[in-house]
Amino acid sequence: MRIAMSAEHERDPIPHLAEHYARDIVNSGSLFSTTTYQKSILSLREFEGARARTAEINGCRLCRDFRAARDVPAYLAAIGGAPDKSIASRGPVPDEAFYANVSRWADYPGFSERERVAIAYAEGLGLDPQGIARDEAFWKRAKAAFSDEEIVDLSYCIACWIGLGRIVHTLGLDSVCSFVPREKVA
Repeated sequence: MRIAMSAEHERDPIPHLAEHYARDIVNSGSLFSTTTYQKSILSLREFEGARARTAEINGCRLCRDFRAARDVPAYLAAIGGAPDKSIASRGPVPDEAFYANVSRWADYPGFSERERVAIAYAEGLGLDPQGIARDEAFWKRAKAAFSDEEIVDLSYCIACWIGLGRIVHTLGLDSVCSFVPREKVA
């Protein structure tokens, strides 16, 4: 871990960061993340495809192991959110083959066109933002698959995962913490 933290805070380091380091900034990041999981208008599979590909690119162990359908309801319930209105309630739940194949989005037959576009966009923003910005073939596909509102939603979701996932990984927080709903932490 790259910052000082007592062992008692290692399993749930974000509240410790918010209390001891850059309080307003950390809390804003937490609000950005919570809002992403609570308010996105995407389907669960579109959301998870883009999120999982971003997690692979970022290298964040915690993010790679996270499953929105399984983990978001407890997370939101623990902070007073509305799990029944979250991304976890927006469509079919991806299976493990879905997650295992996000890096093969172009040829894996288990993805819809919208899921492929979402994953391709996450990959482009994560690896080559200048390239995806000028890729007219991609934008033709994206505009055929998604409304402008959905494109903006997806863009900000991916921005959240890129930024916050890279912070968690770079600071080494993903080597000590794991997602455990607060009510289960004793």
